[in-house]
Amino acid sequence: MLPYKNLFIIDKNSPIAIFKQIATQFIRLIQEGKLLPGTALPSTRTLAFDLELHRKTIVAAYELLVSEDWVVSLLRKGFIVSPHLPIVKPRSYHSNRMAAYEADPGFQYKKLTDIIYPSSSSKKTDIVIDDGLPDIALLPTEAMFRQYKRTLDYPSLKRMSLGWDLEGTTNFKNALCGFLNQTRGIDIRTENLLTTRGAQMAIYVAASLIIQPGDKVIVSEPSYMFANMIFENFGAELIRVPVDDHGMCTHMVEELLIKHDIKLLYVIPHHHHPTTVTMSVERRNHLLKLIRDNKLAVIEDDYDYDCQFQYDPYLPLASGNHEGNIIYIGSLTKVLGTPFRLGYLIAAERFIHAAAKKRLLIDLRGDVFTEQVVSGLIESGDLTRLIQKANRLYRQRCHFLADLLTSQLGEVTEFKRPNGGMAVWLRFHPNVQLTKIIEKTSSKGLKISGSVYNQGSHAQYNAFRFGFASLHEEQLEKAVDILRTSINKLK
Repeated sequence: MLPYKNLFIIDKNSPIAIFKQIATQFIRLIQEGKLLPGTALPSTRTLAFDLELHRKTIVAAYELLVSEDWVVSLLRKGFIVSPHLPIVKPRSYHSNRMAAYEADPGFQYKKLTDIIYPSSSSKKTDIVIDDGLPDIALLPTEAMFRQYKRTLDYPSLKRMSLGWDLEGTTNFKNALCGFLNQTRGIDIRTENLLTTRGAQMAIYVAASLIIQPGDKVIVSEPSYMFANMIFENFGAELIRVPVDDHGMCTHMVEELLIKHDIKLLYVIPHHHHPTTVTMSVERRNHLLKLIRDNKLAVIEDDYDYDCQFQYDPYLPLASGNHEGNIIYIGSLTKVLGTPFRLGYLIAAERFIHAAAKKRLLIDLRGDVFTEQVVSGLIESGDLTRLIQKANRLYRQRCHFLADLLTSQLGEVTEFKRPNGGMAVWLRFHPNVQLTKIIEKTSSKGLKISGSVYNQGSHAQYNAFRFGFASLHEEQLEKAVDILRTSINKLK
């Protein structure tokens, strides 16, 4: 409720009756957009107490407002601003007045580059092809409920409310550290681990400590667009290295290291975003040698390592001999789903201390509550069981989609079946106008929100990421059918 006692000025010496003064000031608040249509007004008793007036004065003010259609009286519910007023904008009533936030600010500020992230804008959406997100229906809800209930106990809440750990909650770091050592072969201690709200924050924090304006940063081409935006925001000059079926072309990285003073390398060895390819053993070994020889700072983005369809996946670069130069970044969001923003950053202890201080400036405590819940899932084994169950299902859905694409769209598309992850990099032939296809599918209830690369410098790819993990087989069939019929109608 608004602080009417401070907003209303009552002049008892004025020739205007007090109830009319109150009504006039209510009208002003409605005109200024501070009281929107449907907003409940204080009871006559409450407002009379706040303004130190007789209740009959407030009743008279409300009756006047009702008679002029500014306010509606609801039986047993009190008074509300009339819902039949137009959407309140100051210019609706005062043509010479502008609301404070309608004008552009008079001060200078940094304007970021527009995000070219095409997606359909279907009003009626039956199916969404996302960027490669997990199926939240697989979450062990009963196990999670138990962990939430345990965390909500007063002793647990009390412990969480007393101070904080600069680099993440102790329980979560201990549990996560053990999980990462067992699954990725990374020999780390909790001192090497910083928790963040998703991998995106981890990339931002790490890059902010390394990049200065004018520094050269090697990225892949194509690459994860939001990481590139971070680097460019810090003033980096991006040098792009192609990706083929074996991952980033490391021989070109070697040539660039000879020619230029490279400050940072950003690489996605597993299920490269957006192309989904996995870097070969030969290139991994070559890259590790380049890292050691050049003392090169590297951000290894391993956003969905846990989603593997084979029993002997390659270990991360960070598990190899890199002499502390790799900053390893991962996320549990790809396991638990987008509502859970949990990421982490692994690096040498001194770098972690610096990163923790940087994180402190943008996220004082982190998601302490969720960290406690997920630490319980790790310790109980529920997280591991979820990953195993999800991988079996995602592998099945991946193969099902691959067969559909081959049989239904084989003449106009190309793709390589990934060995893990949650999306297929679907490339369309140059004569297929992907932008028009997206518009056409939108009208049929299919929304494409996966990363689309068909504009600007990315026009040559004419491709998008077809996320399959969150869709069951009937939805995949329908999505491919809509794509096929949309393409045929545009021929």
